[in-house]
Amino acid sequence: MDIVELSRLQFAITALYHFLFVPLTIGLSVLLGIMETVYVMTGRPIWRDLVKFWGVLFGINFAMGVATGITMEFQFGTNWAYYSHYVGDVFGAPLAIEGLMAFFLEATFVGLFFFAWDRLSRVQHLFATWTLALGTNLSALWILIANGWMQYPVGARFNVDTMRMEVSDFMAVLFNPVAQAKFVHTVSAGYVTGSVFVLAVSAYYLLRGRHVEFAKRSMTVAASFGIASALSVVVLGDESGYTAGQNQKMKIAAIEAMWNTEPAPASFTVVGLPDLATHTTLYQVKVPWVLGLIATRSVDTPVPGINELVGLAHDRIKNGLIAYETILAIRKAPHDAALRAKLDAHVTDLGYALLLKRQRGDIENATEAQIAQAASSTIPNVPVLFWAFRFMVGFGLWFIALFALAFWLSAKRRLDRHRLFLWAALLSLPLPWLASELGWIVAEYGRQPWAVEDVLPTFLGVSSTDPGNVLFSLIGFVVFYSALLGADLYLLQKYIRLGPDATLGTKEVAA
Repeated sequence: MDIVELSRLQFAITALYHFLFVPLTIGLSVLLGIMETVYVMTGRPIWRDLVKFWGVLFGINFAMGVATGITMEFQFGTNWAYYSHYVGDVFGAPLAIEGLMAFFLEATFVGLFFFAWDRLSRVQHLFATWTLALGTNLSALWILIANGWMQYPVGARFNVDTMRMEVSDFMAVLFNPVAQAKFVHTVSAGYVTGSVFVLAVSAYYLLRGRHVEFAKRSMTVAASFGIASALSVVVLGDESGYTAGQNQKMKIAAIEAMWNTEPAPASFTVVGLPDLATHTTLYQVKVPWVLGLIATRSVDTPVPGINELVGLAHDRIKNGLIAYETILAIRKAPHDAALRAKLDAHVTDLGYALLLKRQRGDIENATEAQIAQAASSTIPNVPVLFWAFRFMVGFGLWFIALFALAFWLSAKRRLDRHRLFLWAALLSLPLPWLASELGWIVAEYGRQPWAVEDVLPTFLGVSSTDPGNVLFSLIGFVVFYSALLGADLYLLQKYIRLGPDATLGTKEVAA
């Protein structure tokens, strides 16, 4: 593996580890606010115990999430130095705001949440809890604004004098439709994760006949919040599909393993077997119109296939070469207005020309075969995206069914009477993490070969460092993060087994 693959692998493993903690933190923060609101409204001590117990589990997960998240940002400087140089003016701004606004908000109010129960009034502590939840969600917002810009780089322009991307319209970066769609979809997935976690642990208590009143109330909150969240994931996922259909057409085509453009409206492939050798998908089972409606929201707009998009990339590479050659000319005549005007006309395709850097340094002399090879490199890993997306959607449908049944049993006050349901809830515990990781793979792996869509190829963003250093740090990260994950799982299962009474040092309180 070369420096590019090692750097990609290290960042992917770091992100995957980190994202094991993030969804639960997002979901539990809001569930804590809901439970404490009920406590303030009713004054019943059992609801305070609910908040405190689930708060202990939240705190364990929160601490681990912070520890794994910090190193991710350092990697932009250590492993992705040219990426940081080329797009840091744009990408760095949302991350800086996240640290100044959201992280410090979380850090302040997480302390108040845990240590100010006897120092604040009920309403004041409730305000602290909801502000903690707000900070957690704001953190996700700013990070996803930065990530959304990588998916759809609006509000920025290339400055030929500095040879960097610079912000031209920060409001466009802030209200990037891809970023907003990713934010609401991601936080809804986090709410599902928190709800499944509470549902599964509560089911464990009911199966063992322990803390029955505590578990039933927890499960009722999780079922109500969970069904709304699971439905939101589906609806907001449709919005993500539409924005990708408008701005990341290759990702949509790869997810569908759609090699050739179909007549509008395109059908959705439920299952199939992508064949990379023949550029076909075998044994397809299709649903008419669905893909066309999701990706274009119309019945007469075609969804382009992979082969057509490769042809388009071929044309954009040639256009980008004009921009590249113009930049070389501007270096010799920096004040030539005609050259700068020519660059402005072709600069949007400069990133496509940079794909040729994989084949040769003097890309202005690239052959037709090399251009064709660079165009083909815009195809991401089709089988991985195809199956990751389908498993993710399958898990989402399962969550809707699970929460709908939980909500119905809660309304009928029968949560503790159906052991089959309780076992289903308990065994569903790992599924939201699998769904979240698959969603991350679809979003990020589907963007390849781009670090920033249409702007900067991934292989150009790496640092000029020795691969041995990256390999050494990669091994260190795996060992360290595995230890953190083990500690997290140990502490969570320890306090879950102890239960709320032993954890809080109280006797179980009746309704």
